[in-house]
Amino acid sequence: MSGPVAVAYAAHPGVRLRSAARLALCAAVSWYLCLWWGTSTLPVPAVLPAVLIMREDVYAWPRLGRQRLAGVVVGVLLSTVVLHWVPEPAWSFPTVLVCGCAGMYLMGRPGAPNQQVLITALMVYATAVPGYPLARLVETLVGIAVVVLLGPLLWPPDPYRSAAAGLDAYRAGVRELLGGIAGRLERGLAAPGPAEREESQLPEQARVWLRPQAARDAFERAAAGRLLPGRRARGLPPDGLDGRLELGIRTALTLQYFGLELEERARKDTPGPPASGTPAAPESVPDPDAGPALAPDPALRDLAPLVRATAAALDAALLGEEFTADLDRARALDLAHREAHPARHDAVLRAGLHLTHAALADHAPRPGGGSAAPGGTPPSV
Repeated sequence: MSGPVAVAYAAHPGVRLRSAARLALCAAVSWYLCLWWGTSTLPVPAVLPAVLIMREDVYAWPRLGRQRLAGVVVGVLLSTVVLHWVPEPAWSFPTVLVCGCAGMYLMGRPGAPNQQVLITALMVYATAVPGYPLARLVETLVGIAVVVLLGPLLWPPDPYRSAAAGLDAYRAGVRELLGGIAGRLERGLAAPGPAEREESQLPEQARVWLRPQAARDAFERAAAGRLLPGRRARGLPPDGLDGRLELGIRTALTLQYFGLELEERARKDTPGPPASGTPAAPESVPDPDAGPALAPDPALRDLAPLVRATAAALDAALLGEEFTADLDRARALDLAHREAHPARHDAVLRAGLHLTHAALADHAPRPGGGSAAPGGTPPSV
C-alpha cells in the first residue's frame, strides 16, 4: 500500500538495527499469537502488517493500519460474494479482477490506490480452503493491532531529537548544494552538466527541501503533547530550535526559487562565442565530450562569492552560531552585484538570495534579546 515518503534523518547502523529488531519482534508476536489462537498453521497474513506498515514515520502507522484493514475487509467480501453468486471460473475471475481494480482506486487516495483490496480478493479467490477468508481477516487484524499497540513502545522516537536531526540533515544538504552551485557559477555556468543534472534529480536530493517541514512537524507533536503511548519528550527542546526550524522552512522556499531561476536562466540565455580576435579564456576552451562551449557569463561569475557568503551565513544560523558578520558580507556582495549588473534578469536571479538574506535578518538576535522584526533592506528586484 502506498504512503507518504518518509524522510530518514539518521542512517547510522544503530538506527537501522533498531528498526529491524522492532519489525522482527512485532512480526514474531503476531505469528505466535495467531498460532496460539489457532487461526491457521501458517499465519503469514499476521506478519505482513509489520513488514508493510512499519516505516520511518511512527505516527503514520495507525492510518496505514486502518487503510490495510479496510482493504482486506473489502477484498474478502468481494471474493466471497463473487464466488457464491458466480461460481463459473470463466466469469468469476474477470469479475473479481475488475471489481478489485475498481475498489482499489475507489478506496485509495489520489496517486495512492489501496492495493490491498485487489491482493486480498485474488488471494481468497485462489485459495480454495474452507475458512481461509475469515482466517485471513482475523490474522490481519491481529498483525495490525500488534503493530499499532506494541510497535511504538519499542525504541520510540524522541520528537525533539528527531527535529534537531532533520534540521542538521537539511543544513548539510543545503551546504553541499550551494557549494556545487557556487563552483559552477565560478565557471560562468548556470546549469549543471549532464552527469550533475542526473544526480540533482535523485529523490534524495529532492528530499532536502522537505526536511525542514518534516522536522517542524516532529517539534510541534512534542510541543502539543501528541506523543506516542507511554512516551514523553525528553526534557525541553534545545535552545533556539524552534526559531531555527522556522528559518529552515523559509530558506527552503527561497533557495528553491533561486535554483529554479538558475535553471530558467540557463534555458533562456544563449550567449555567443567571444568576439573575433579575442583569446578564449581557459574555462571556455571546448571540451570534446561536453558539446559546444559558450562564453562564460560575467554576471554569473560575479554571483559566486555572493552564493558562498550566503551559504556561510545560513550554515552558521542553522547551527545556532553567530552569523551577522557573514550576513553583512553577503549583503555587501549583493549590493555590489546589483551595481555591476543592474539588468532586470540579473535582479530576478538575485531575488532568491535576497529573500534568504531577509529571512536571516529576521532570525538575527536583537540587542535586547529575541529575533529581529520582519523587514530588512529593500528588495534588489
